Amino acid sequence: MKVINIKVISLVAVLGMFSISCAQNHKTVTVNNQELKATLIFEENFDNNLDQWQVEQMPKGTVEVNKSKLEIDDVSGCTVWLKEKFSGSIMIEYDVFMIQDGGPNDRVSDLNCFWMATDPEHPNNLFANSEKRGGKFSNYDSLQLYYMGVGGNDNGTTRFRRYVGNGERPLLPEHDLRDAKYMLEPNKTYHIKIIAHNSIIQYFRGHQLLAELNDANPYTSGYFGFRTVKNHMTVDNFKVYKLK
Repeated sequence: MKVINIKVISLVAVLGMFSISCAQNHKTVTVNNQELKATLIFEENFDNNLDQWQVEQMPKGTVEVNKSKLEIDDVSGCTVWLKEKFSGSIMIEYDVFMIQDGGPNDRVSDLNCFWMATDPEHPNNLFANSEKRGGKFSNYDSLQLYYMGVGGNDNGTTRFRRYVGNGERPLLPEHDLRDAKYMLEPNKTYHIKIIAHNSIIQYFRGHQLLAELNDANPYTSGYFGFRTVKNHMTVDNFKVYKLK
C-alpha cells in the first residue's frame, strides 16, 4: 500500500512538472486589445557558449559568457547577432543589466538592438558582410531593420527608427524621446519585450511602451541583434515566441 502511494505521488509530481513546463512554453499576450497565443520557439540562458551568436565588434571590446550571462564590455561599437532567422509574428523578451562599477566602459548608455534585420545586398545571408561591418554603427545603415536605442548620446535620447536599406533612417518626432523617465538607471535590471505582429511594431521596457509603429510595409522576417557602444552590460533569459 505504501508503495502504491509513493508511485501515485511520483506520478503527480511528474505531471505537475510537465504542467509547469507547458505553462512556461505557452502564454497569452495582449497586443492592442487583441489576445494572442505566444509559443516559445527559442530560448538562450547563456549557460554554455556563444556558438549561436555572431559578434561584430570594434577593437578592444569583449563579448563573453560570464556566470551564465552574456556580458558585453565595449569600447567603440558592438553588435551581437543571433544566427537564427525568424519569420512571421514574434515576440522577443530578455533581461538586461546596465553596469556601473567604476570600469572604463561603465557609461550606462546605449541599450540598443536591431530586429527583423536583412541585408538587401545579400538577401539570403546577413553575415556575408559581417567582417566588413565590424561593429561600426554607420556600417549598418545599408540594412533593412527596426532599431531601438534607449539612453543613447550619453543617456540623453531614446529613439526608434525603421532603416529603409539605402542609408535612410527616418526619425519621427514621436520616436525621439528626451524626458528623463525614458533614460537608463545604473545597476538595474530591465525586462525588454519586443512585438512584431503584422503591422504592429512595439518596444516595451518593463510595462513602459517606449515605441510603437503601425508599419504599412512591415518587415516580417530577419535577424535580431544586441547593439551598444562604449558601455558595459549583461543579458540573460533571452526568449523568442511565435504569436498567433
